[in-house]
Amino acid sequence: MTTTGRFFCADAARARGDSMVGTAPHGTAWVLIEYRGGWPANGFDGLALEPGTKALVFAAAQAARARVLLVRRHGRQHHQGPPRWAVLRYDGTGAHRQRWGTWDRDEELTQIVQALDTPDLNAPAFGTASLDAPEEWGGRPVVLVCAHGLHDACCAVRGRPVGRALSERWPELVWECTHVGGDRFAANVVVVPDGVYYGNLDAGSSVAVVGEHLAGRVRAEHLRGYTDLFPPQQAAVAAVLDRFGPAGRHDYAVARTLRDEDGWQIRVTGRPPGPAAVDVEVRARRTPQNRLTCRGPATSSAVVYDAVSIRPA
Repeated sequence: MTTTGRFFCADAARARGDSMVGTAPHGTAWVLIEYRGGWPANGFDGLALEPGTKALVFAAAQAARARVLLVRRHGRQHHQGPPRWAVLRYDGTGAHRQRWGTWDRDEELTQIVQALDTPDLNAPAFGTASLDAPEEWGGRPVVLVCAHGLHDACCAVRGRPVGRALSERWPELVWECTHVGGDRFAANVVVVPDGVYYGNLDAGSSVAVVGEHLAGRVRAEHLRGYTDLFPPQQAAVAAVLDRFGPAGRHDYAVARTLRDEDGWQIRVTGRPPGPAAVDVEVRARRTPQNRLTCRGPATSSAVVYDAVSIRPA
């Protein structure tokens, strides 16, 4: 996977044994814009779109705290019809709240603004949760594979083989996407609107992990975290999954989070056959200074969240 003399942040992170637990960026809304040309290093921000349209979409996404990602099918071929856009939201119920549309002209992307301004994508104005979603997957979650090589080399080197493997298995569900965070954990896969981040994947493990996810089983291995939770809470849920085995995305919930001088006391409640409630103690620590990305030569430290105890509530 490496080239002699060249630095790859994902290789270095694996050699160090970097923990990826609790590293999923917080957020519950996503904007996907299919863009079939080359992706700028800074993604949507770098696109040469009509300025007024771009400003409207950017402002609406900021107001909704939505992440904007450029997407494309693997291989950049076999395009049918105009490119698509989507707004997806996680609401905690498991419903796949999605609004899809198409665009030929830049100005048509203003449809995204209306979708972002509608909190409930199940509202009558939008019909069902998957209105305008391709019929072949009927509102199932979307699988995003970060393959943004201009942002970080590891996203391309590790992401594209994963994109190929997943696309061959679930061609209707899988899109390659721009930067999702955590370059050193490439290949990264995000399932939306479930809001689940997976990392350190390769072609084989990605098919297994996504297959389990689609079957309603999230495993602790390769899990970075749930995006509706904050890092210590993500670490607590991951620890419960690691201790008691895989579970559905909504089988565990964080019921209480208490901060103390040593860290956090987090109560996680569950559904059968998992435990009804457990208390997880999480502590944070900083790593030594390391080079964490391929593009940046500067070093920095990262925060690691460790679950130091798990006990019945």
